[in-house]
Parts: sequence; structure tokens; C-alpha cells
Amino acid sequence: MADSITSEPLIAAARQLSCAVGGMKFQAPVTHVYNPLQYAWAVHQEYLRRFGNSRKRVVFLGMNPGPFGMVQTGIPFGEVAAVRDWMQLPAQVGKPAIEHPKRPITGFDCKRSEVSGKRLWKLFADRFGSPEAFFADHFVVNYCPLAFCETSGCNRTPDKLPATESAKLFRACDEHLQQVVEILKPEWLIGVGAFARERAETVCGAMPVKIGQILHPSPASPLANRDWPGTVARQLRELGVWQ
Repeated sequence: MADSITSEPLIAAARQLSCAVGGMKFQAPVTHVYNPLQYAWAVHQEYLRRFGNSRKRVVFLGMNPGPFGMVQTGIPFGEVAAVRDWMQLPAQVGKPAIEHPKRPITGFDCKRSEVSGKRLWKLFADRFGSPEAFFADHFVVNYCPLAFCETSGCNRTPDKLPATESAKLFRACDEHLQQVVEILKPEWLIGVGAFARERAETVCGAMPVKIGQILHPSPASPLANRDWPGTVARQLRELGVWQ
């Protein structure tokens, strides 16, 4: 496919999403909210500019930033080594206005590995070799750009928010997902896990895109700890996404 397009619509859509969710308030047990589209915008913008400049056959959709992935680097599933060494994106990460003492933002100096991101990007690197080969036909986005921390430092995912808070958040995220699909015009929208697939079906069910799901790479999933790459490659072959 690889029809050349400008990355500016994707960049504008991400800016719009960041502004839409940036002022939202969340109640206890959430005590801190991180928006890497603000403090890590330089890295995210370069990701969109460099790799979002062509139509995609497959878009992978994640849930929201992980504490040692996108929260640190600004890239979906953005395990530090994958972003720094494979994608070779610039390490320009600032600080949020308020940091959780147990979840500091150290950017590319983060010593913890985001296991989910390491698994996802290694699968793509092993199959395609270079990022240029992967991004020629594929892209990765997150549904929600915000990460939520509780007092203990525990990560709270968007699906665990009360409906009174998630309704407004999901409206902004739905609009952004629809924009991404309209811009990139993928043949496939693949949810990384059930939540992402459900949002894809809700938002894009009437759009001309096929929707599927792969096993989430989280180490919290026993299935993901048993040959996750082989399982996902098989799932994508069975869907007809990969050969």
C-alpha cells in the first residue's frame, strides 16, 4: 500500500485530543493523571511525522500508556530501548506539572522495562527488520492518551473509571480514533486486547475497516507468558492480516 500522505492531519488530531483531555478531572482513587502528549510531545510528534506519512494496511490499537512505556517516552507501548535504539526517535521528554512520588518521569533514563512494549515491538522488529519496513504498512496508536495513578502508585486503566468520568473521556478518545481511521484508511484495525477491540467496534463498526483482536502482551496475563509472539503471529495469520 504505502500511499504517501502528509502526517499533518495525524499531528493535528493528536494535538486536539491532548487539549480535549488535558483539563479533565478524576476523583479518588485516582490521584495523579499523566498526559504524555503534553510533556513528551516532541517525541510523539516526531513519531507521527516520521512514521505516519503513508496510508496503512494495519493499525494496532492499544488501551492507554503504561507506566514504563508511553508514560516515559510518549510512544504507544514505548519501551525505552525500542524507541531509542530501533525507532531512533529523539529523547526529548519533559515533566508533568505534578508527579506521583512513586512514579517519577525519567524519560529515556527510565531503568524499568515495559514488558508489554518490549514484546510488541520485538515481534515487529523480528518480523520486519527495520522500522521503515514495519511502518510502511502498519501503525500503532493508543485509544486513550492518559495514564492514571492511585495513591499507592498503582496503575488504574480507563476501563476501571466510573461511568461519570469515562463518558466524557471516551467521547474525546472515540473522536480521535475515528479521525485516525479516516486519515490512515486501514484495511484492518486490530485491538491489542479486548478493551481496545471493543472500542474499535463501537467507534468504527460502521466504517469500511475490518476489526480484529490479538492477545495483549501484558505479563499479568498467564497466556501472554507462554509464547506470546507465536500466539499473536498465529492469530494474525488466522485473521488473514499476515501471511
